[in-house]
Amino acid sequence: MFAVVRTGGKQYRVAAGDKIAVEKLAGEAGDTITLGDVLLAGEGDTLADASKVTVSAEIIAQAKGEKVVVFKKRRRHNYRRKAGHRQQMTLLRITDVGTGAKKPAAKKAAPAKDAEAATEKKAAPAKKAPAKKAAAPKKAAAKKAPAKKAPAKKAPAKKAAPKADDTK
Repeated sequence: MFAVVRTGGKQYRVAAGDKIAVEKLAGEAGDTITLGDVLLAGEGDTLADASKVTVSAEIIAQAKGEKVVVFKKRRRHNYRRKAGHRQQMTLLRITDVGTGAKKPAAKKAAPAKDAEAATEKKAAPAKKAPAKKAAAPKKAAAKKAPAKKAPAKKAPAKKAAPKADDTK
């Protein structure tokens, strides 16, 4: 089965076992990620419903692409600038292209390993939430403060009286 996925502003046609280089994604080598933006899926000449297809991949490595030389020049102005750039990229190995029904069960199994840590993590955000709400009224009070009025306009300056010509 193949799928067309979008990541990093580009589209890739992938199948199980393919290796692709994409824009940098969060994660370390060995991590498994799911490419969620599936545009098209099918097998052979038949197309499947892309909304029900998931693509899972394993991160092989985080690497840098080839160097691109940026050279700017303006003739007859002695202006030359040279710079280089190496784009960050992630190397992926596509492990599975299939229906989404299989994946949620695997995701639920992974957090169940450490149930105590999961309950502690859930309890901690609940304690922090009231503190954030308490801080919100202070910000609202600061916003409600009246805006400063612009200074009153000054009266225009009086013109000096014309000087009399003293000719002798």
